[in-house]
Amino acid sequence: MEHSAPDADREPAATDGWHVHGHAIVSADGCIADRDGRMPAALRNPADWQRFQAALDAATIVILGRASHALTPNPRGRRRLVLSSQARGLEHRADALWWNPADVPLAEALAAVGLGGIAAVVGGRRVFDWFLASGYDAFHLAEAGRAHLPGGTLLFSAMADGTPAAQLLAASGLRPDKREMLDPANAVALTVWRRA
Repeated sequence: MEHSAPDADREPAATDGWHVHGHAIVSADGCIADRDGRMPAALRNPADWQRFQAALDAATIVILGRASHALTPNPRGRRRLVLSSQARGLEHRADALWWNPADVPLAEALAAVGLGGIAAVVGGRRVFDWFLASGYDAFHLAEAGRAHLPGGTLLFSAMADGTPAAQLLAASGLRPDKREMLDPANAVALTVWRRA
């Protein structure tokens, strides 16, 4: 999948009544998973987890990829929109609403969910990439400063050439709020990037 640089002058895709918020925790080297594609203990932080769960509780819908959906239990029964090239358009399945963005625009998929609110995008990387290209309204980026995952899965594909996530978010028209230290002992900090 090829990715061009985001266009900072482009507005997010038309999503009346919706706000698209990305959520991720990354290692010091920008990874969301280890070399085996799994989220390691080094990225599991109680302070970040509590904040993340509260954000998902406040969201109308959680958007994630097929693999993330399969690997992540949903004990709270949150509504999910599963982005998958294996879906045909929009499919109402027992476990979630499945969506193929090649067949159905984002606005139509969200309209099938309801009247609006926060759409929380939680990954994996192909999903983060898709929304980086279409436009986030905000991105909640937590960084575990002491975690290093050589050969791991980067947050965005475009980071493979050494471009940091911050630069890609800025290029897409987002600006950082003040950095918040969630867990000083483990050097876990949060920056919320918002559309200017």
